[in-house]
Amino acid sequence: MNKIEPSFRPGGKLAKLESVYDGMETFLFTPNTTSRLGVHIHDGNDLKRTMITVVVALIPALLFGMYNIGYQHYLAIGQPASWLTMWIYGLLAMLPVIVVSYGVGLGIEFISAQIHHKEIQEGFLVTGILIPLIVPINTPLWMTAVATAFAVIFAKEIFGGTGMNIFNVALITRAFLFFAYPSRMSGDEPFVKLDSAFGMGGGTVVDGFSGATPLGQVATTVGDNLSMTNIVGEPISTMDAFIGLIPGSPGETSMIAILLGAALLLLTGIASWRIMCSVFVGGLGMAALAHALPSATYPASMLDPVTQLCLGGFAFGAVFMATDPVTGARTKVGQYIYGLLIGVFAVLIRVYNSGYPEGMMLAILLMNAFAPLIDHCVVSFNIKRRARRAADKVKEG
Repeated sequence: MNKIEPSFRPGGKLAKLESVYDGMETFLFTPNTTSRLGVHIHDGNDLKRTMITVVVALIPALLFGMYNIGYQHYLAIGQPASWLTMWIYGLLAMLPVIVVSYGVGLGIEFISAQIHHKEIQEGFLVTGILIPLIVPINTPLWMTAVATAFAVIFAKEIFGGTGMNIFNVALITRAFLFFAYPSRMSGDEPFVKLDSAFGMGGGTVVDGFSGATPLGQVATTVGDNLSMTNIVGEPISTMDAFIGLIPGSPGETSMIAILLGAALLLLTGIASWRIMCSVFVGGLGMAALAHALPSATYPASMLDPVTQLCLGGFAFGAVFMATDPVTGARTKVGQYIYGLLIGVFAVLIRVYNSGYPEGMMLAILLMNAFAPLIDHCVVSFNIKRRARRAADKVKEG
């Protein structure tokens, strides 16, 4: 790297690609430049290490998601298979999505950095792996590419890049797919990969299988005959949802894998425990209220609170999306309010609007928009309180 560096610096043959070289160098090595003037806090943790820690925290959800893809596939076609065969099938199914996500997103970021003569930031290291985890496995690759490009350009680069975006980029990708291609984001097909690609697990798909997510099934329930079944018609229990052996987006099904990631984020101090806990408290409270007032008109209200939180992307959103430090609230009190409202709105949307059986995405994006206002109100309140305190001291003196 040191030998080729002069070619990429001003005056070199490849000077136009300086940001590309800089991005590769900082990815491979710790930068050897430090601040010398002014007031700075020197810390061994930087943006790259923060992003890598989040990626490591996502690994349990990623590995289980791959296994669950294979599990759902072989369950649907009625063929027995070992856990390794199932996992390899899921690995081969997810690899193209991961490659497209990183290829499109990083490609746009590299081009943007070259145009604006800026350093390439590491923010997309996390976004690039989040996208494959939150989109249905059967989403066509070209749709994933279009949605990723839209999100990176219009939700990130247009605001100034990493650290400047208002909305969570990965969720904007999913929202774009949800509203632009709704048929590919709901129903039976998107969540179970039934083809016999890769030369593995061929066979005849059972007739009349149902691969819709449990929340999708609940949303279409008529009357009070609430039931959730897997793709072969067997009942789904709360424990099944907790383990994650149910149809759904790859990274969102297993509560166990998500909690392992949450433990790492909390132990390393990367994620805000205030936001994370508040989301679960808000969701649990709203789910308990809905469960206490069940209605056949809103079948999701009949789900018990624990099952409500185990289904869909609630836990994944609470741990990896709501805690995004860029798009979330910054003040301590604001983080409690921000997280609590996300939990409340997520359950409120999924229970009382059957058109959006998965409410976590919309709840987080809504609160992303209000996070600055929440912080502003908290800061303003503190200023007024201190002003009153100072005025009282003057009167006492």
